[in-house]
Amino acid sequence: MHLFNYSLDNLSLMALVIAVGFVVDDAIVMIENITRHIEKGLAPLQAALKGAEEIGFTVLSMSISLVAVFIPLFLMSGVIGRMFQEFAVTVSSAIAVSALVSLTLTPTMCAYLLKPSSEEKAGRVSRALERTFDALQSSYEKGLTVALRHRAVTLTVMLLTIGVTVVLFVIIPKGFFPQQDTGMIIGITEAAQDVSPADMRKLQLAVIDSISKDPAVANATGYIGPGGPTVTENNGRLFIQLKPHNERDVSADEVIRRLDAKLQSIQGIRAYLQAAQDINLGARLSKTQYQYTLTDVDQEELNAWASKFFKALQTLPELSDVATDQANTGRQLNLEINRDTAARLGIDPGTVDNTLYDAFGQRHVAQIFTTLNYYWVILEVEPQFQLGPYALNRIYVHSSTGVEVPLAQFVKIVSSVAPVAVNHQGQFPSVTLSFNLSPGSSVGSAVAAIQNATRSLRMPTTIATSFQGNAQAFQASLRSTPILIVAALIAVYLILGMLYESTIHPITILSTLPSAGIGALLTLIAFGFDLDVIGLIGIILLIGIVKKNGIMLIDFALEAERNQGLKPEGSIYQACVLRFRPILMTTMAALLGGVPLMLGTGTGSEIRQPLGYSIVGGLILSQLLTLFTTPVVYLYLDRFAGSLRRLRSRPAGIQTKTLGS
Repeated sequence: MHLFNYSLDNLSLMALVIAVGFVVDDAIVMIENITRHIEKGLAPLQAALKGAEEIGFTVLSMSISLVAVFIPLFLMSGVIGRMFQEFAVTVSSAIAVSALVSLTLTPTMCAYLLKPSSEEKAGRVSRALERTFDALQSSYEKGLTVALRHRAVTLTVMLLTIGVTVVLFVIIPKGFFPQQDTGMIIGITEAAQDVSPADMRKLQLAVIDSISKDPAVANATGYIGPGGPTVTENNGRLFIQLKPHNERDVSADEVIRRLDAKLQSIQGIRAYLQAAQDINLGARLSKTQYQYTLTDVDQEELNAWASKFFKALQTLPELSDVATDQANTGRQLNLEINRDTAARLGIDPGTVDNTLYDAFGQRHVAQIFTTLNYYWVILEVEPQFQLGPYALNRIYVHSSTGVEVPLAQFVKIVSSVAPVAVNHQGQFPSVTLSFNLSPGSSVGSAVAAIQNATRSLRMPTTIATSFQGNAQAFQASLRSTPILIVAALIAVYLILGMLYESTIHPITILSTLPSAGIGALLTLIAFGFDLDVIGLIGIILLIGIVKKNGIMLIDFALEAERNQGLKPEGSIYQACVLRFRPILMTTMAALLGGVPLMLGTGTGSEIRQPLGYSIVGGLILSQLLTLFTTPVVYLYLDRFAGSLRRLRSRPAGIQTKTLGS
């Protein structure tokens, strides 16, 4: 991490926690195999040499194929790719060091630290655990016998898991990142576009005062006017610091809903609140969390359709707090000078311009210097005379004859509306509509609802629409998710194919994955999580974890066929029985490594929980299924491979016979 300039953050800490379960896997497999030989009567040194020789290739295969899972993550671009890369590099480095230690230091320590079986005296706890394990193994052997006897049924179950996994992947709500409770709420307030600064100040103070009285709020502050995401006088910012988690009984989202209900009683202003997130990819900070932008070269056409689309979005149940940055209804006063009357009174238009600027334009007329500072002298009408619809009626213009003439005698005042601000995206005028998610809604369902609304309105082709910020990043991640999973599967298949020099055995190993996928997706659905970026990391990790079970089984079965002359049925049965203990131990190690992420609390814990739930759920179900389905798949594929070999050899035999004759 130091070499790659990574810091200890949410992603790297998640990688380190998960790596705790991974780095012990290789050592568990190595020690278990050496211990098995010691129990058969070999000396520790001989057992270490023989056990390391037998299991070395297995450990190497597990580590290399696990690192291969992360190859697609290394190649991802963009912000999401950078985040994945930090996680992948951290875990891969730990796995590489773990494999090196397990192949060198672990056998050495076993040779010098383990005692011969005759000298080992098991304690009471050890004997109780051993009896429990023996009972588990006996039950497993009976279940395995049934599964091998009814192979067609077992294979059907495995195929059904593939179908159910695909269905769950389609129907599970899709998200981007988990909604966090960081203890901070930010907001933007909006009043009428013709509100005065003095009135805006009173309204903003009323909002802050109401928020500060909430029992979950530690303090609240804000400002009004242009600055950051606010560009007009009728907008303001809010910064709300919540009390620590142990001093409040509600989450940040529940506080927001409670504050929304309270603030509706304040007339003349609307507050848009959102919980501050650790990860925010928004191109611009808007009133609410997700953004959808319309652009057009024609400002009038854009304004007309943006208003229609804004009303359409407000009717969608998946969205809440729909807001717009369209500000085209500001009040404007146009002065139409009666030039004949003005000329008769000795007043020219330039004098009118200067008089109005002197009254309202804050003209700099002098500069006063002191010892430590300097001050501008501003010429303007006193503030109490500047406000109100009749302020212009109190203005007098100095004519060339020296007479003060009321402005109303030669000027007609016409009211109209004009944009307070015109936003642009690139070089074109734009309107950005922002929204939060309704309770129980996901980003995926909201995006789909907006796309349906866009199609139903049938806007002109001159109006371009696009998601921005987090919503745009979600769309990009959603498109890349299937590609990422398929790429990880292909990478693992190629690595296993090269290690085993076979095209069939990697398929047997990969047959363990559907059960992990269905377990992860069912767990996420059961606990109310969307399939987001963090959950996807968990599923990709499962590809690497679960296939370890298959590698241990297939590697041992192939070794038994070559060295002991066993048939496939006998070799896979023996492999399942002898490898049951290390499979159970390694699965538990990886599973327990995910428990802290699943159960952890505190600030920002929400972003880690989907990873823990997906890993734990996936491992539990895969452990229950793969120990029965993998042997059956191995036998079917072995029969299929034998048929292929016979087909390949038959034409060669016919050709040889013909040439000989």
